[in-house]
Amino acid sequence: MLSGRQTGILALVSVFMWILATLYVRLFPGLLLDPVRGGFSFLTTILVAWLSIRLIRRSARLAPGRLLAGVSVVGTIAMMTDGLVLHWAPGFYGTDDTVIRLGAAWLLWGYGLSLGIALLMSRKPALSG
Repeated sequence: MLSGRQTGILALVSVFMWILATLYVRLFPGLLLDPVRGGFSFLTTILVAWLSIRLIRRSARLAPGRLLAGVSVVGTIAMMTDGLVLHWAPGFYGTDDTVIRLGAAWLLWGYGLSLGIALLMSRKPALSG
C-alpha cells in the first residue's frame, strides 16, 4: 500500500506531467499533424515514458514492489483529468479538432506505454538454476 505522503507526491507529479503533456499538444500541433513528425512524437514518447517512470519512482521513493501502483496513481489522475478537460474544455489542447483528436491519441499511447513499461520494470527477475 502506498503511504499518504507517497500518494500526495504522486498526485503532484501527475498534475505536473499533465500540464507538460497538455502544453506539448497546444504549443506544438505541427508535431502531431505531420505524418512523419507525428510518428517521431510517438517514438520519442518511449524515452519520455521511461524517464517519467524513473521520476515517479524517485520522487515518491517507491520500493520495487510499489512501482506499478505508483505509476497507476499518476496515470489515473492524469487520464481522468484528460477525460474531463477533453469533454468540457477541449480548448486547453488547441482550437483545431484534428489536433485535439491526434493529441488525445498521443496521450492514450503515452499512458498505455507508461503502464506497460512499469509492468515490465516491476517484474521480479527469474530465478536461475
